[in-house]
Amino acid sequence: MIYFTRKVTFSIGLIFLCTWLNSVFAQDRIQVSGRVLDAQDQKPLTGVTITQKGTSNAVSSNGDGRFQISAVQGSILQFSFVGYDNKELPANSTMTVQLNASTNVLEDVIVIGYGAVKRKDVTTAISSVSTKDLEKRPVVSLGQAIQGKAAGVSVIQPNGAPGGEMSIKVRGTTSFNGSNDPLYVVDGLPVEDIKFLSPSDITDIQILKDASSAAIYGSRGANGVILVTTKSGKAGEAKITLGAQGTANVVNNTVKVLNTAEYKELMDETGYVKLPEGLTDQTDWFKETYKTGVQQNYQLSISDGNEKLRYYLGGGYLTEKGTLQGSFFRRYNFKANIDNQVKRWMKVNANLSYADYNTNGIISGNGSNRGGVVTSIINTPTYAPIWDRLFPDRYNTNFNGLNINSPLENLERTKNNNNRENRLLATGSVLISFMPNLTWKSSFSMDRRSGVLTTFLDPWITQQGRNQFGEASDARNTNTVLTWDNVLTYSRSFGKHSLEAMAGSSWTDSKYSNSYIYGSNYANGIIQTLNAANKISWNGTGSGASNWAILSYFARAMYNYDGKYLVTANMRADGSSKLSPSGRWGYFPSVSAAWRLSAEDFMKDVDWINDFKIRGGWGQTGNQSGLGDYSYLSFNVIQRLPWFEDKYQYSPPNIGNSTTLRATDLKWETTTQANVGIDFSTLNNRLNLTLDYYHKKTTDMLMEVSLPTGSSSASTIKRNEGEMTNKGFEIGINSKNLTGDFTWNTDFNISFNKNRLDKLVFTKIYNDAVTNNLVNATVVRNEPGRPLGGFYGYISDGVNPETGELIYRDLNGDGKTSPSDLTYIGDPNPKFVYGLTNSFSWKNFDLSIFLQGTYGNDIFNASRMETEGMYDGRNQTTVVLDRWRVPGQITHVPKAGFDIKNSSYFVEDGSYLRVKNISLGYSIAPERLKKIGIQKIQPYFSASNLFTLTKYSGMDPEVNQWGNSGRVQGLDWGTYPQNRSFVLGVNVEF
Repeated sequence: MIYFTRKVTFSIGLIFLCTWLNSVFAQDRIQVSGRVLDAQDQKPLTGVTITQKGTSNAVSSNGDGRFQISAVQGSILQFSFVGYDNKELPANSTMTVQLNASTNVLEDVIVIGYGAVKRKDVTTAISSVSTKDLEKRPVVSLGQAIQGKAAGVSVIQPNGAPGGEMSIKVRGTTSFNGSNDPLYVVDGLPVEDIKFLSPSDITDIQILKDASSAAIYGSRGANGVILVTTKSGKAGEAKITLGAQGTANVVNNTVKVLNTAEYKELMDETGYVKLPEGLTDQTDWFKETYKTGVQQNYQLSISDGNEKLRYYLGGGYLTEKGTLQGSFFRRYNFKANIDNQVKRWMKVNANLSYADYNTNGIISGNGSNRGGVVTSIINTPTYAPIWDRLFPDRYNTNFNGLNINSPLENLERTKNNNNRENRLLATGSVLISFMPNLTWKSSFSMDRRSGVLTTFLDPWITQQGRNQFGEASDARNTNTVLTWDNVLTYSRSFGKHSLEAMAGSSWTDSKYSNSYIYGSNYANGIIQTLNAANKISWNGTGSGASNWAILSYFARAMYNYDGKYLVTANMRADGSSKLSPSGRWGYFPSVSAAWRLSAEDFMKDVDWINDFKIRGGWGQTGNQSGLGDYSYLSFNVIQRLPWFEDKYQYSPPNIGNSTTLRATDLKWETTTQANVGIDFSTLNNRLNLTLDYYHKKTTDMLMEVSLPTGSSSASTIKRNEGEMTNKGFEIGINSKNLTGDFTWNTDFNISFNKNRLDKLVFTKIYNDAVTNNLVNATVVRNEPGRPLGGFYGYISDGVNPETGELIYRDLNGDGKTSPSDLTYIGDPNPKFVYGLTNSFSWKNFDLSIFLQGTYGNDIFNASRMETEGMYDGRNQTTVVLDRWRVPGQITHVPKAGFDIKNSSYFVEDGSYLRVKNISLGYSIAPERLKKIGIQKIQPYFSASNLFTLTKYSGMDPEVNQWGNSGRVQGLDWGTYPQNRSFVLGVNVEF
């Protein structure tokens, strides 16, 4: 009975306790409803994050600025939004919150390697690139998005081909044979190129420029690191966005050529081609070859979320037809980003990107006798018809003995090419919070690329096709890169001290395979696949496979005392399978520190200074790009042997035993960099100034060395061979010139860099870049003591009035022109590069004007050798109308048939100032649209490459036939010119 009474009493007490606790908790929580407005114009703010202080309980305001959140009564709600000052208010059932536009960018959080930090606490050289205007420009790639936007980052578009790659160099040329491209890290995943990513999916771009910031990526950070963060969903912010853009592209510049009468006069003078009488102009090759290019770009995204689950889905389609007819680029892209707060202590993320893109490419950067389209537009005589009169279904080849193909025939050679790649990047990660100060993040990623390059050349239409009786090829490759990262982070604040420590590991494994087949002898052009080829190449068919791996360990510690003294130290160790076992591991330390003088007591009375910080850093980074997967091994040459013959011999060749030329001691190329900088903000943060000076020294440069003849079956070998230095100065200025109803903001950056090749061990001089067939000599020379890529040739002192020949300077005084008179005649490295953006807004209008340019760089215009050389029967530009003809004539153009050499006659000033983009947009007032469920409609007009100031006589000063090469720069030889673009577009948000 006592037991029963106790049991009943306990049960009643338990029920009462649960009821009381439930009542207490029910009273303890309230449902908060509110709205967030801009304090100045009272417009609703979308995407404001509302967080219950000290918890992960958070939501976002919707398109009307409204929000709802369940919070503990008496708690504090934090309101944060990019571009606005944070605000904290007690939780009430009904709230109307007004946020003030922020003038303090120092509180912005920026992404760094394996973490994030407030801008005011940065101790290294990091540039942030705004993504605000990306949707209004005909931007296809990340490179176009950052061009001219960051100090110390040189971006050029070597050619204007659809989908063409950009050349990006951070603080100068670092590698001789290897890649100079920076490392791209997309949502934490390192990738080698960024072609797959649509700029519309990007929300944040940070560029790590110095070694103390990039060293956390160790072996892959020598050329700088570009961190890209893609868009994600926000809690309480359901959004559908649609962007549509149409672009018309036209050629920036045209070149005037000789008409038939002028051409005949030249040929009669030289005797190169015997032309009949009565020829007239038949074809304008510029009009026939260059067309108005059209680009269409459509992007759609959907995002939403709640306190636990957030998602972002995006997709798009881009197609571009180039200004050279037949050239094209197409891309389909899809993006998915999902975040789930499974438990208060566990967060998972899934990030997926897929892209399918293809192009055909054309033959450019070449002479007209080698299929070059751009040069053949000029070199093809205007009297010639497009089609053969006797065979109307094939291109005309009758140029009265001149060995040349028309530009349309050269375009036909690549018409059926299709270079296609589909790429899948998938990342899954889990973030576990063991306690508020200790987290562990593990992520596993896959980057899979599958490429197919097919070609087909009709056996009849073109001369090249007839020579081969038609030809086709099929090359396929697959590359899968797996990455597994684990990062443990601990942070703690005590008193005036703040400490964050991070340690982690990264494992990367790559597997590559390829196959290729070449066939010829087609009966006709109906079936374009290789099963119709009657001859399969003996040596042009095969397959291959390779793999490599990297294992890395890294750590970082950041210390902050009272916001005044900041220190960061990094350490990374990388082991690569590409390098020799004896030099496989590289160790890359860095340290940086900053002193915020503006936080000192003696600066408190200086009201006009908002922030003043001095920082400095030192660090080392590594590079192995340009190496094959097994570069440290000695290889036998693989050659297919005629097994069907009675007798054949196999003699395995071998590398010589020379100890000074072994590849087996390959180790990391290492760049050591020191940086000092100042960050300064004044006038209530309306004027921000950043200054940086750096010194970079690259040692153990990985280079391709030519072997002595007969010493080995191989002609070259990879070695750690040289040293190089880059040093420079950067200035970045951001100012809010006018605020209020009419705003005017200015962003300006300028970068100075000096490059010097310091040392070469085995091969003392490297000669590169052979120009046209007649000259047949290299024009680029690299040797210690000089900047990379120097032009080497004869100095031209004008035209001899008596003979009409170019006067080549006799440097050694022996009275004749000889190789001993060769010298440096130009430098392709600019003295500085710069960019200037002015942004204006008034009511619902916004205007952006972006200027970009370089100064002090030379261009070797090899195209002029073929368009002004007058050494054979090719047509020329109207420049040759001023050629020397009679003794005593004063002119700057030599006679027809002059002694043509690589000389300063073809070196031109490549400096330019370009109006890169002008964008004008108008936002239709939301109040008029909400009744039909639309949050925003923003039509806009944009013009790119609108105007260029330059002394360069070629079609475009922003060229390089050799792409992103470090050893050869500033060479123009029939390069695909850039376009002038006119864009009409609209952005709609539901």
